[in-house]
Amino acid sequence: MADQRQISKAVIARLPRYYRYLGELMEEGIERISSNELSARMKVTASQIRQDLNNFGGFGQQGYGYNVKYLYTEIARILGIDRQHNLIIIGAGNLGQAIANYTNFEKRGFMIKGMFDINPRLIGLVVRGVEIRGIDDLEQFIVENEVQIAALTIPKSKAPEIADRLVKAGIKAIWNFAHTDLNVPDDVVVENVHLSESLMRLSYRVCSMQDERERKAKEKLAKENAKMHGQEA
Repeated sequence: MADQRQISKAVIARLPRYYRYLGELMEEGIERISSNELSARMKVTASQIRQDLNNFGGFGQQGYGYNVKYLYTEIARILGIDRQHNLIIIGAGNLGQAIANYTNFEKRGFMIKGMFDINPRLIGLVVRGVEIRGIDDLEQFIVENEVQIAALTIPKSKAPEIADRLVKAGIKAIWNFAHTDLNVPDDVVVENVHLSESLMRLSYRVCSMQDERERKAKEKLAKENAKMHGQEA
């Protein structure tokens, strides 16, 4: 496999999408597929697919294409979802409980070991078999359960303090839903999920398409008017 540090974030970002489409192909009973056929499904160019996969060894055979099951398994290995990752959720409000209730995480190797909150009304409740605990025994729980990943679904004012505690307890990855950037050591991975920013990007794309439709409609109307006036002359 290529050195992960030399592979662009854009390539890594596309791997889960390849994995999802390959899973769908397996469900359809398709055993092999060419880069052109995969391109048609994913709306990614065939050359881009080949370039992406060549970062990890290629996996394709000339005149045969890709073995769907093998490629699916290899991408799972590359992404590290062929092994178990123990995860905790800090913040047991609506978002935290929604994450806990999402059953597909277990299928990808992410095992939710615990949930934590400071709200006494939530402490002691059970969400899909996971008890919500107080924050006091956070560090001990992380060590005893060999937790590697923490999801932060708490207000941004509390996030830096909790992130420091997580890092000191040995957490190596933070899935950050708090609307703030975290200052952590280089050996701790942070994946920021800014829901409002995602929604704003969606708004931009919707408005851009709407503006483009309006522009084309105006151009069409102008051409029709010009043609009509030319006929009248």
